[in-house]
Amino acid sequence: MEKTNKLNYKKTLRACYLGFITQAIAANFAPLLFLKLHNDFQIPLGMIALIPTAFFFTQLVVDIFCAKFVDKIGYRVSIVASEVFSAVGLICLAFLPELLPSAYAGIMISVVLYAVGSGLIEVLCSPIVEACPFENKEATMSLLHSFYCWGWVGVTLISTLLFTLFGIENWKYIACFWAIIPLYNIYNFATCPIEHLVDEGKGMTILQLFKTPLFWIAVVLMICSGASEISMAQWASAFVESGLGFSKTVCDLAGPCLFGITMGICRVFYGKFGEKVDLSKFMIGSGVLCLLCYIMASVSANPIVALTGCVFCGFSVGIMWPGTLSISSKRIPTGGTAMFALLAMAGDLGGSIGPSTVGFISQNAGDNLQYGLMFGGIFPVVLVIFLVIISKMNRSK
Repeated sequence: MEKTNKLNYKKTLRACYLGFITQAIAANFAPLLFLKLHNDFQIPLGMIALIPTAFFFTQLVVDIFCAKFVDKIGYRVSIVASEVFSAVGLICLAFLPELLPSAYAGIMISVVLYAVGSGLIEVLCSPIVEACPFENKEATMSLLHSFYCWGWVGVTLISTLLFTLFGIENWKYIACFWAIIPLYNIYNFATCPIEHLVDEGKGMTILQLFKTPLFWIAVVLMICSGASEISMAQWASAFVESGLGFSKTVCDLAGPCLFGITMGICRVFYGKFGEKVDLSKFMIGSGVLCLLCYIMASVSANPIVALTGCVFCGFSVGIMWPGTLSISSKRIPTGGTAMFALLAMAGDLGGSIGPSTVGFISQNAGDNLQYGLMFGGIFPVVLVIFLVIISKMNRSK
């Protein structure tokens, strides 16, 4: 019986792995089509730029919704709905632009649909895995989040390959191809065992969390984690293109893909050896490495050294997001779904603030991305400072 239970919870884990791959598809497929959508439907680039804004804003709204209502709706209904929204959104992306009078409206409706799914996945998969009876929760959490990285790399590489083989004009079929994963995962989440972090009615309320100092430290850590990761990830391709003069295809592969690979390697490494490594010390070391990577990218006159900084930044940020969730869950055990939802919101907020700040600084420095990335180094510095504060709080107890 015990062996069966373990196998069942492994099914839960696999479903959450596919959930994070689904989230990676939702976040990273449409950006590969921006120029195609611009040319096919004569949509101005300024309006195209609002697509990721709509995606992340929808995720923020879902995070807030989850903090208030998911415990009442139930984990299973909500996580199955995440896969339904993701699949429907991807399929609608293939057809709505031509079915509706406004192609742009069709695209935005599709983006909002799969962003709802992505937001639910972001909030729910972590507490679902945290509630499973696995021995090393911190390592399991890190390994779980590595699947977003592999999904990110996979959707970029496989989509690029399919565009090359069948022509980018067939992107609608490829969108439907990616919808197969969330459609399949509906069954997994409908049938796997799902536990709750805390008993019904015993989780902390939002107000109780707001009165907990450690929660606010975790919020700062999540903002810095999101900003440190997304600032480099979103600007890596443009930086490689402007710094090394490669083609856009090469830049997409050399920048974001290598960044995603090193980030995934970090999460797998901690997932395999986490029980032998102190999480707080590992995160402090990662923060210091992240700062060094930002300095390499922003200061070096050698483009190869700058590219190396971009790539290894992926490794340095890999543990930040899942590590903060693990620390928070351990230090605030009754935080429940509300805590995970609000921390996800803080991470998304950081992922929004970071890249826009880098872009703003770069623009005011004569479109010099190195100046923008130099300022981006402030985020890992703040992260390290607050990790040291948490360590001192633990020692004082």
